[in-house]
Order: sequence, then structure tokens, then C-alpha cells
Amino acid sequence: MGPVLAGFLQLLALMGALALAHVPLGTYMARVFSSDRHLRVERWIYQGIGADPDTEMRWPAYLRGVLAFSAVGVLFLYLLQRIQGVLPLSLGFKSIDPAQAFNTAASFVTNTDWQSYYGEQAMGHVVQTAGLAVQNFVSAAVGIAVAVALVRGFARSRTGELGNFWADLVRGTIRILLPGAAIAAVVLVACGAIQNFSGIHEVGRFLHGHGMGGSQQWNGGAVASQEAVKELGTNGGGYFNANSAHPFENPTPFTNLFEIFLLLVIPFSLTRTFGVMVGSVKQGYAILATMATIWVGFVTLMMWTEFAHHGPALQLAGGAMEGKEVRFGVGSSSIFAVSTTLTSTGAVDSFHSSFTGLGGGIAMLGMMLGEIAPGGTGSGLYGILVMAVIAVFIAGLMVGRTPEYLGKKIGSREIKLAAIYILVTPALVLVLTAVSMALPTPRHSMLNPGAHGFSEVLYAFTSASNNNGSAFAGLNANTDWFNTSTGLAMLLGRFLPVVFVLALAGSLGEQKAVPVTAGTLRTEKPLFAGLLVGAILIITGLTYFPALALGPLAEGLA
Repeated sequence: MGPVLAGFLQLLALMGALALAHVPLGTYMARVFSSDRHLRVERWIYQGIGADPDTEMRWPAYLRGVLAFSAVGVLFLYLLQRIQGVLPLSLGFKSIDPAQAFNTAASFVTNTDWQSYYGEQAMGHVVQTAGLAVQNFVSAAVGIAVAVALVRGFARSRTGELGNFWADLVRGTIRILLPGAAIAAVVLVACGAIQNFSGIHEVGRFLHGHGMGGSQQWNGGAVASQEAVKELGTNGGGYFNANSAHPFENPTPFTNLFEIFLLLVIPFSLTRTFGVMVGSVKQGYAILATMATIWVGFVTLMMWTEFAHHGPALQLAGGAMEGKEVRFGVGSSSIFAVSTTLTSTGAVDSFHSSFTGLGGGIAMLGMMLGEIAPGGTGSGLYGILVMAVIAVFIAGLMVGRTPEYLGKKIGSREIKLAAIYILVTPALVLVLTAVSMALPTPRHSMLNPGAHGFSEVLYAFTSASNNNGSAFAGLNANTDWFNTSTGLAMLLGRFLPVVFVLALAGSLGEQKAVPVTAGTLRTEKPLFAGLLVGAILIITGLTYFPALALGPLAEGLA
């Protein structure tokens, strides 16, 4: 079997698995967030934090809950890293420096999981499990909660109440992420991923049974459990520096495909949750079709660029194999790269800096879309719903009618909130990239000159501002400038959009639903899905094309 055929068969198998999970998981999540019943363990948590889960919140109160919880998370994780040197099970690692501790705390609380450190050489077991792994769960649950609040804004009428943040947070963690991650961790352990609290082992290097001299230091850890929620919660931070290219995290081609499934399954299934909660599953299918069209298109383009075989060396290797694991090959690595950059996952099983110029540009463009195809856990759904509001507004301008979406009029307030939402991350990406290229010190972190070096910086701020977390590689991000600037980009890129999403949800919820008429745009039809795809690509292209032309396009066309 040729590598191209193998890649497309893996893509078909992945699509089949996602299709099988879509209805049951999406319907289950809708029931979770619509139920009035509280589990006993949930009641204990509410009592412990002093929250009343039955109290409805308007959007300012919901936002205060999101910001307060996240602020406490940043402070706790920062302090945990700063005292690592005196913690048990620290493996002898010293405390993390202030700038890097701030960057890591901001990264994991915002569901970005950008890492400017080598995981196996910096973080002990306590920080990994009590700090980073905990944030892998709750940061993902915060994203789902915000998405559910926006869906309630569409579904409810004449009320600004969006549910209860604490109830949504706890339910998302206890009923969705914990059981899903537990099952996934068992599968990964069964397939060879490690799960222990072992110390550091020094291992000699061998080839065919003969010593080569020298040695390597390996440490164990609760890898499988963290790997499971890292993918399921679209987090991405690796226990080891090589991330999902490391055999302890991702041992086999099967686990590689399984991890891609994990990082896609909740974002794709949330479209079903949306359809059920607004009372029209067809609306959910329209959003799903939009996401799937972009995802499949990007995977196809990535495979084409990486299988293009430019030059005899790549022809002999069967593709652009530099920076890719031989275990996975070009096809599977391409699927992983597109899936991780079109979500807010950031995990990598290959190194995007080694992709072809156009391949690296495709990965970058996936993040620039706003990570909405299918996006992160929750963030992908609320991101594409904001784009749907923009698309409806454009359609209304074209036919001269007041735009409506799901029975809600899109007036000046709604479109202003949606417009500001889509401007936040491009402003962060482009301004910080420009400042970094203008200052002399940040440019010293670039490994490569010219267009590729510019791509390293552009990719870093695109990844941070969109809360992705993957790295282009080649850029030394462990400097005071990059630790501070990317940390601020992650915080602003996460919480500023959340402000506008919740304000939009409150505005929609206060409206009275308008009846469907003969002139109403049918947003459940393929025509609207096509309009939405076009709006996403055109808006992103107009925003980022000049920057892309200086980096990956210049390199790819050279």
C-alpha cells in the first residue's frame, strides 16, 4: 500500500469514528447542560466553594465567575511553579523563573498550553499533576461553559439569564471530561503509554545490542492520564518536549490516530449539542458541515503539499519526512498537524517548522481562521457562531432585509460585539509580530533568517493569541520578551473574546423570538453553510494575507 493511499484511508477511518460518536456524545452533552439534577459529588463541590447551582446568572455575573475562577487558577499555578524546588516528587528540579512561571500559568489556564520549557527537564510530578493536569480539565470546562451560555442566549427569549457558571463548570468537568479522559487513558496505557511516578533513570545508548557510549536521562510520570485530557480537552501541553512525537506519549500508529480522534470528538459533537438545545438539529448540522468542509479541505491541501515530492531527496524518502516520525509517516502527520491547528490543541506529532513552506502556511492559516473548524472545546463552537452572526449580517445587506439568526434579530449592538470579537486576535498577532521584528533582541531568538525566520515569529504569536499552543520550532521562546509577550497574548486572546461572547449572549437572550417568514434566510440549508465558509475564508484572507505573503507564501513560492 502506498503512503498516499494509507493517508487517505486513515482519514476515512477517522471520519467514520467521529460520525459514530457525533450523535450520542452531542445529545449526551445537551442533556448534561439541560438537566435540573445534581450528582452527589457535584453537591459536595458546590458546598465546598459556596455556590448555589440553581441561581441563574445574567452575563456580567457569568463573566465575573469566569474571570475570578481563571485569575485564581493563574495565581495558584504560578505559585506552585515558584515553590517547586521545595515540593516532594520534584525530581530535583529547581523552581521555575518568574517570567517562565507567568507564561506557563497563563498558558495552561487559557487552554493554550504553550511551553517554553522542556517538560521532562523542568517540571516535577507535583507540578505536572496537581498544576498542569488540573488546568487541562478546568480550562477546557470553562470553554464549554461559555459556549453553552451563548447557545442559551439563542435558545431563550425575554431573559438575560444564561445559566449558572459554577454548575456548567462542574458538570463539564465531572460528567464529560473526567469519564472521557479516564477511558482514553486506559486505552493509551493498554497501547504502551506510560503511567507511573518514577524518578529519573540514566539509560545507555545502544544500536543492535552494541553500546554507543554516552547515556540519556529518562523520567517517568502520569503520562497517559495527562495525554488523554491533553487531547480530549484540546489542551496540547506535552509531558515531554517532543510532545506527541515521543513514544512514551504516543507509542504506535493506532494511538496517533486515536489521539487525533480525541482532540476532534468534543468540538465536532458540540454542534449536535447546539442543535438539540436550540430545538433544531438541522441548525447543528449546518454548523457541522461548515466545520467539516474546512477541516477536510485543509487536510487535503496539507497532504498535497507534503506528498508533492519536490526534489530527488524527498522522492526517495516518500515525502517530506524531515521532522516527522517514521512510525506515522507523511499522511498521518499531515492529518495531525491540520487537526491540532484547526483546534486549540497545540499537540504535535511532527515539527511544523520542517514542513514545506506551503505546508507550514496551511498550519498557520488554520489558527488564523480563529480555530473554528472545529476549534477548541467550547471555543470552537462560540467562535463559529459569532462568524455565523457576521455571515447572516452580510446576507441581510445583500438582500436588503434585517438580518436574523435562529429567530433573533442581528441589530447594531449584536454586530458591533461580533465585529470586535473577530478583531481582537488579529490585532494581537499582527501588532506583537511587528514589534518583535522591529526590536533587535527578539530577532536574536530566530534560528533561521529570511521568510522562514519571520514565519517562526508570526507562528508564535498566532499560536499564543488564538490559544493554540503549538510551536513552529526553531524559535527560542524562553526569553523575558517572549515569555512576557506571549503570556499577555494568551490572556488577552482568551478573555477579551469571552467578554464579547457573553455580552452577545445576554443581548440575544433578552430579545423576543421573531417568527419565521417567507423572507427569512434558511440558515439550516447548504446555501448558508457555503456562505459561512466563504465569509470565514474571505475575512481571514483580508486580515492576514500581507503577513502570510512575507512568511510562508514567500518561502513556498521561492
